[in-house]
Amino acid sequence: MLVKEIMTSNVEWVGPDMTIDKLAIRMKDRDIGCLPVEEGNRLVGLVTDRDIAIRAIAAGLDPKTAMAREIMSKDVIYCFEDQDLDDAAHVMEEKRVRRLPVLSRFDKALVGMLALDDLSKAASHQLAGEVMEAVSIVHH
Repeated sequence: MLVKEIMTSNVEWVGPDMTIDKLAIRMKDRDIGCLPVEEGNRLVGLVTDRDIAIRAIAAGLDPKTAMAREIMSKDVIYCFEDQDLDDAAHVMEEKRVRRLPVLSRFDKALVGMLALDDLSKAASHQLAGEVMEAVSIVHH
């Protein structure tokens, strides 16, 4: 099975200059915990609800003036839409991430998101369980 067969394709994304308060509102309104950040049709980062809490609020940034580029993760792990689902799941497991932006291999444009929920619905329960176990491990 290929990633494109189960990914979410109507992806919400934001620009790097969106303020943190607007990011939070977008996440709340869409009931999502992660927004890819695009600039010039290229994936340049990822902002999670945890980034907002830790890198913005706990760090004392003003959510009305601080921007996505200040808190986004810049070294984004991703997969390609034509990649085998098992390979993408292995990346999620190895890198301990719950969601992967999905890019077009042709032009590397953002075409979707692959989330742990997608895996649990479409892949074997064993595969989804292995990824869930890996991303849930807490290191102290």
